[in-house]
Amino acid sequence: MTNMHYHENVFKRRFYLAISLRKNPKLHFYLSFKLKSMQNFIRMSAVFALCSSMVFSQNFKTSVTAKHGKEFPKTDAERKAVFKVYFPNAKSVVLEGGDGMQDVKSTVIKDPEGFWNITTSPLEIGFHYYWFNVDGRRTNDPNTELYFGYGQPTSGIEIDSGEDFFFEKKVRHGKIINDSLYSEITKSKRNIKVYLPPGYGTRRFPVLYLYHGTGEDITGWEKQGYLSNILDNFFAEKKAKEMIVVMDYGVALTAEEEKMPDDYPRTVLSSHNIDKIMVHELIPYIERKYKANGKKAVAGLSRGSYQAMLIGARHPEIFSAIGVFSPVIYEGTALQPFRELPIDNLLKTKQKPFLFIGIGTEEDLRFRDYNHILTAYLGQNRYPYVQYQSEGTYHEWLTWRRCLYQFAQKIFR
Repeated sequence: MTNMHYHENVFKRRFYLAISLRKNPKLHFYLSFKLKSMQNFIRMSAVFALCSSMVFSQNFKTSVTAKHGKEFPKTDAERKAVFKVYFPNAKSVVLEGGDGMQDVKSTVIKDPEGFWNITTSPLEIGFHYYWFNVDGRRTNDPNTELYFGYGQPTSGIEIDSGEDFFFEKKVRHGKIINDSLYSEITKSKRNIKVYLPPGYGTRRFPVLYLYHGTGEDITGWEKQGYLSNILDNFFAEKKAKEMIVVMDYGVALTAEEEKMPDDYPRTVLSSHNIDKIMVHELIPYIERKYKANGKKAVAGLSRGSYQAMLIGARHPEIFSAIGVFSPVIYEGTALQPFRELPIDNLLKTKQKPFLFIGIGTEEDLRFRDYNHILTAYLGQNRYPYVQYQSEGTYHEWLTWRRCLYQFAQKIFR
């Protein structure tokens, strides 16, 4: 059909429609009404879409854990989270997560393009590991950075607590370097991370030896823990003495020992090896290579708290402070809770290391029980300690950042 024929046909249709409308006023009224209704609907839809997008953009903010350039996950002021993930062939996508997400409810909608939109009930403040169960398979969120937790790289989301002590600020910055040493005890190389304060190179500094928890590694305190930001801000505000921090790996087993079942006895054995490595290998290595002044403290979270207590209690002449974040006690009994933890050594020695014990108020009962057993024993034996409770937090990284914040201000004074 030529353009001329097309325009002739359009003209004829419009002409006959005009004649019909003149002969039938009811039809004219009906079509006018429908046209106006459609125009109003389009206008209202456009306004609604604009308002919705404005409200969404104002109330929901992209999580700090999202990869650069990614919009999701998002959270709002009520701590609700929204995830948008592309699994076009999936039949089922379920949000799952760590300790702070056990009671979270979520709604899931799959759109025609293959994106799964997941909206949650309010989450607890802090850092939470999470993943998706996609047709029975654990799958990370492709939109977020990955953090080593639960024994593998895992997605994470940060729910704002309103605090900024662990944010990067315009202050002088220290640096974290990767290092390693060979251990004769395990017959293997051990990777460590070392934080050097902003003033490093000008004088010698005390050293804090710091341990992570089960299922994590030496990247934990750097990535999830924001250690650099916390200490940089501290030192700028003169709230703490500048220090070196050594982040040691929390597992130490020979090739034969690694064949043992992954249970509490193996964890205790590993911790005893770490104690030997600390005294005979790690401390000598650090004090040879770095500008250390001889003053030392030890701290750790969860399993690392057990290791810090084990090392600190065995060597009170070496460590002036012990930091216990979310205490754990292994292989104890009702009659002998400290059967594998020489905490009574602190009572016998002339040196009395400063002892800090921190825990989240929402942690599982077993951690609160460990905390009670430890503090009750110390209280009965009149050993001085500081108890800190992190309000509203679970067994997660906001608890441990707060613990570090409190502990670091009180050591090396």
